[in-house]
Amino acid sequence: MSKISWKPGNMLYPVPAVMISCKEEGKKPNIITVAWAGTICSDPVMVSISVRKERYSHDIIKNSGEFVINLVTEDLTFATDYCGVKSGRDIDKFKEMKLTPVNIEGVSAPAIAESPLNLACKVKEIKELGSHDMFIAEVVGVTVDDKYMNENGKFELNSSKLVAYSHGEYYGLGKYIGKFGYSVKKS
Repeated sequence: MSKISWKPGNMLYPVPAVMISCKEEGKKPNIITVAWAGTICSDPVMVSISVRKERYSHDIIKNSGEFVINLVTEDLTFATDYCGVKSGRDIDKFKEMKLTPVNIEGVSAPAIAESPLNLACKVKEIKELGSHDMFIAEVVGVTVDDKYMNENGKFELNSSKLVAYSHGEYYGLGKYIGKFGYSVKKS
């Protein structure tokens, strides 16, 4: 086995592909696609997203102090890509992609109804990092699509056909391999 040295870069893949919806008072809501999103704390529940400073949504999120993370399914992949390459300065992405803005508790930014899971987020800190600013936020509300609830009241998120982003490409999540802790579970 041999390895090739490569210049330093962001090669931590795959990552979730998510659509971030945001709204500033007096303006139309917008959607930006973000691949740099993640969980950073469980108590309190906190997440982060990183957004380039020149992106239209950057100032909306900065000025409003809130956003919604909308998970992406295979059915939403086309809209996800479109919302990542088109600017909200020029078009209404909700209208163009026939996505439905809906209220979510905790923020005035809309969630995307077609997403299986929406996280309402309040910005707690903005870290200026260079090409991107990282928005560190507390999750203040969650909505889930009831079609993914099973008869026992369990949310079956993994049956929604979530999408990951890896090195410039979108992928549906693969087969089930095991549950957390399976490597040490006694049979």
